[in-house]
Amino acid sequence: MSLFAPRTITLPETAPDDPRVGHWLGHKAQDVDEAQVVLLGFGSDEGVRRNGGRPGAAQAPDAIRQVLYKLTPDARAFATFVEVLDHTVDLGNLILTESMEENQERLGAALAPYLRRGALPIILGGGHETSFGHFLGYVQAEQPVRILNWDAHADVRPLKDERGHSGSPFRQALTHASGLCEGYTVAGLAPHSTARTHLDFLREHEARFFWNADLTPTLIKRLYTESAGSLMVTFDMDAVEQAAAPGVSAPAAQGMPTALWLKAAYEAGHCRHTTSIDLVEVNPVYDIDHRTARLAALTVWQVLRGLAERASGYSLS
Repeated sequence: MSLFAPRTITLPETAPDDPRVGHWLGHKAQDVDEAQVVLLGFGSDEGVRRNGGRPGAAQAPDAIRQVLYKLTPDARAFATFVEVLDHTVDLGNLILTESMEENQERLGAALAPYLRRGALPIILGGGHETSFGHFLGYVQAEQPVRILNWDAHADVRPLKDERGHSGSPFRQALTHASGLCEGYTVAGLAPHSTARTHLDFLREHEARFFWNADLTPTLIKRLYTESAGSLMVTFDMDAVEQAAAPGVSAPAAQGMPTALWLKAAYEAGHCRHTTSIDLVEVNPVYDIDHRTARLAALTVWQVLRGLAERASGYSLS
């Protein structure tokens, strides 16, 4: 029995002289066992409900795909970008149960085989509870990992009634009995959305944090180049300025400019230590003219571009 539901999105029409990403991810039947990159959806927002946010992120995976599939490969480095697409498989959306905790375990089980053999998963959430399921992939693969989170919030809130939620994934990872979370960095914090107790928790666990006003292209690149071992990268769309990303679970004013956000996405793909990525908290229910979904799709595109240039040893940035 498959772990994944069939995709139901409308595929874009393609022409031989104008192929789109959907030509590879939506039409071509690649060999999953040979895939170097796998895309999968985790349409859960129960963690958002538990955390008092705006439900709707469960609809995000296909909303992002609908835009991503219409994008073109990078014309400046077409051959290398297509090489990555030739080895990328869209698995579809993970079939979920009514239990968030069971779904997180299922996500970890789905990811573990790809992590073991060195394929790079890109997970489309879902609320930020996605990231704890993402981390459980490393637990099930028995692989230590460091986490880099691009986010306006630290997401180290205490559990509620002993249950995790969208605001707790990195507390859960840092305190997990496996000890496999070897470090945590959060970049893009909004001072008006960060509790002092959360900073205390980060300090107690030797985690690092960076405010959104301090981010520069140089610092963004350094956060990747100074990494060691396996790196799990997570992108929370609420880190972005609200005008560019209105459709999120917990909108915040004065977020990251899109240029810096997309720089972080490119560097994630380009960094040789990055072993998996997730993109979370897109909420189509509150989106305006698909603005947030478009930026989310471009975020994935930038990751793919970074992967292409990592493989070729060439950089346009």
